[in-house]
Amino acid sequence: MKSGGAPWPGAALGFGLGLAVLTGGLITGCGQDGSKDGAGPRDAARTGANSPSPSATPPEDLCTRIVTYWSREVLNEDTYGDYQSMGLSGRQYEILRKVVDAARAEKKSKGAPAAERLIDRETRAGCEDLYRDGTPSGGPWQ
Repeated sequence: MKSGGAPWPGAALGFGLGLAVLTGGLITGCGQDGSKDGAGPRDAARTGANSPSPSATPPEDLCTRIVTYWSREVLNEDTYGDYQSMGLSGRQYEILRKVVDAARAEKKSKGAPAAERLIDRETRAGCEDLYRDGTPSGGPWQ
């Protein structure tokens, strides 16, 4: 090999040609369909660029998730915590207290699985009732 030369004959030419081909597509900024941004109809369908944004979770579903979670925690620990530290509103906490009281009685008479089913059922009903007419008013913790 000559000093300062390429290790293989034509390697420098091959590298330069390959680089030119690769950057040529970047410089023109065109996709396969000729669109300016490179995202044609097929790309939009694949990436979801034209799809609507996901819908928000209804408040009664969020309420049900969080109250169910904390109801099970409280049932198993046999104590209540601060509703704000749980991330609950005052009304959600009322649901939790009613549900846990009923679940404790259910657990004693019919066992833990029955108590958990009661928590699921009663929490869902309480949250649906709470949000039946939309978001409750009276402040952020009501």
